[in-house]
Amino acid sequence: MKLATAILDSPSEIKRIDKSDTLSFCVEAPRHCREATKLAEAVSIDYSKPLTMIVAGMGGSAIGGELLKDWSGDKIDVPIEVCREYSLPAYANKKTLVLVVSYSGETEEALSMFLDAIKRNCMTFCISSGGKLLEFAEKLKLPYLRVPSGIPQPRAALPYLFLPLPIFLERLGLISDVRSEISGAIRILEQAKRENSPEKPLSGNFSKKLASKINGTVPIIYGSGIYRGVAQRYKQEFNENSKVPAKWEFFPELNHNEIVGWEAAKELAKCFSTIFIRDKDEPEGIRQRIEATKELIYEGSKKILEVWSVGESELSKMLSAVYIGDLTSLYLAILRGVDPTPVKTITLLKERIMQSGVKDKIIRELQKLCEK
Repeated sequence: MKLATAILDSPSEIKRIDKSDTLSFCVEAPRHCREATKLAEAVSIDYSKPLTMIVAGMGGSAIGGELLKDWSGDKIDVPIEVCREYSLPAYANKKTLVLVVSYSGETEEALSMFLDAIKRNCMTFCISSGGKLLEFAEKLKLPYLRVPSGIPQPRAALPYLFLPLPIFLERLGLISDVRSEISGAIRILEQAKRENSPEKPLSGNFSKKLASKINGTVPIIYGSGIYRGVAQRYKQEFNENSKVPAKWEFFPELNHNEIVGWEAAKELAKCFSTIFIRDKDEPEGIRQRIEATKELIYEGSKKILEVWSVGESELSKMLSAVYIGDLTSLYLAILRGVDPTPVKTITLLKERIMQSGVKDKIIRELQKLCEK
């Protein structure tokens, strides 16, 4: 713990490791949420009520769709699906609203789904900082939201890629009183910022403590209900920021398969730390499952840890848990001495895939549609 304190409580050490200053950017999530709300409120979405909705995107640009799906599941009567493919599901048609989300506007799969949405006459709306996606949205006179460019990585742009989505649901008449819930969530994030910022010493900083406890292990994150996508976000942030393997599962499904994996030899199981995302209002059935699962894996998992959400509204609870996970992943990266921003393997993979010519073909097809 002394070593962790020396690193995480040292501004010079943090600055030396976090060369792109991603931590400072992510700490300001409350401000980004306010800005994202203003941007979304200034954009009109004049489509009629859809019968189905699809959030089309990849990685950090798609996770907002998962959060939207979890948050809105018991609030609206329109099914929402998150699509991470090259093409849309067969049911997509003119009654389907497709929200194409790509922070860079250059993601190959997102551009392909954008093309597919146009071909199927779907109601199409784009969210991006620019790139080919907004270039073609403008040419085809399709509505879009331009979010700020220059953000360290798409995953750090979550406030701008997620919060507009519930606002758009309100615009479509699918839900009401979204803005008050967002305002309440921002207040909770301000509190979380004070308690988990780099200036707060490790001794009283939950995110720093959590990072130090899971350091040297493979984190497994368990969520349930509205925290299904939150658990997935943790996994992705540990992968990309901390540069460590991680996995996620959700209750009650994990009690029908995942739980058996803990019967592995202790030497293998001891490589893992388990993080349970909790809620003071979680259903009794889920609470019992979580407690029973903790007991069953106690001798297997090296560490069993809990993150309790904060707030009264579901959005507050979800975003507070996301915020803790984001900061924890960044503190873990700094503890490991790795710059959280670069994703060398993804960059390398994209360079190799570019050689296939698939993206060029997609762009040519889009260009032809613009020329009609």
